[in-house]
Amino acid sequence: MSPQATLTPRATAELLLLGLLWGGTFLSVRLALDEVSVMAAVTHRVGWAALLLWGVVLWRGMPLPRGWRIWGVFAVMGLLNNVLPFSLMTWGQLYIETGLTSILNASTAIFGVLVAALCLADERLTGRKALGVLLGFAGVIAVIGPKVLQNFDPRSAAQLAVLGGTLSYAFAGVWARRFMQGLPPVMAAAGMLTCSALMIGAATLLREGEIALPATLTGAAATGYFAVCATALAYLLYYRILAVAGSGNTMLVTLVIPPVAIVLGALVLNEALAPTAYLGFALLAAGLLVLDGRVLPRRFR
Repeated sequence: MSPQATLTPRATAELLLLGLLWGGTFLSVRLALDEVSVMAAVTHRVGWAALLLWGVVLWRGMPLPRGWRIWGVFAVMGLLNNVLPFSLMTWGQLYIETGLTSILNASTAIFGVLVAALCLADERLTGRKALGVLLGFAGVIAVIGPKVLQNFDPRSAAQLAVLGGTLSYAFAGVWARRFMQGLPPVMAAAGMLTCSALMIGAATLLREGEIALPATLTGAAATGYFAVCATALAYLLYYRILAVAGSGNTMLVTLVIPPVAIVLGALVLNEALAPTAYLGFALLAAGLLVLDGRVLPRRFR
């Protein structure tokens, strides 16, 4: 019998570290956007991360993937898991606070459960999952406000763009489940990010004529952070936790990210969120905990 996936003390510490890394992404992206375009920022994020992960692959002496099929799988995964969500969320941060972006990003797990139930036969929507999804959607509505579609302005569009990014993440999860099982995680991440870099890099060159570099040390540090720490290192850490703790436990990282992003946004950018944003996060957190299952009595699980 295989060992039960569980949150060991080490995995818990690594989960908190991953939450800190991803929580800092939103501030670093916002600082970089003062000096480079959205497309250039995304290109730097996936490009440098891909190079670092290929270094890990070569250092470990892993065989390189061959064949058009596997690279087609990488390309679709890169589009769904990097190019679309990174671009939508980065653009959204031009108009909304970093903390608000992180709260909306927490709905990824909610959409993930719903899309998996629609696309995968063994991921049906149970009563517990339905309750978690409903609580999560209530949180989203509280965050963005029920009148968002009535007053459609750049801020409203930015919030919907971030939600679009979380929906893309959900479809990426289904794609990975169907076509990427059995691949070494580092190899899967390196291949995915390589295809992402080629796609967004080519689009950036066609649209802007160059891939601009940050002009200041602050911009360079922010770019380095979200490429090296929040993407390359975070992927290595994420897959390590996933192997030990399982997907349900790893999902709990989404509860750590928003508080980190909110605190950093307040300290560095003097951001202040509306009370409804905190109410929305509380409902989202409740939905995620219900999905996790451990907050319910055993007879309801």
